[in-house]
Amino acid sequence: MKSGIHPDYHEITVIMADGSEYKTRSCYGKAGDTLRLDIDPKTHPAWTGVQRMLDTGGQVAKFNKRFGGIGNIKKK
Repeated sequence: MKSGIHPDYHEITVIMADGSEYKTRSCYGKAGDTLRLDIDPKTHPAWTGVQRMLDTGGQVAKFNKRFGGIGNIKKK
């Protein structure tokens, strides 16, 4: 490997959204820094498979009212 072209690789602490923490090696920050995650694989729907539909201000109802008939084919 060429010297002087690689980033510093050191140990940091990662704190998950639920408060659990672990140590890992990374190029993030400086040695001993802490990385706090707002979204992590234990809580985010993309990884858990559990999704919630939030209807803020009737957006879902408004969409269904406007586009609900699309795709429904009426037979004669």
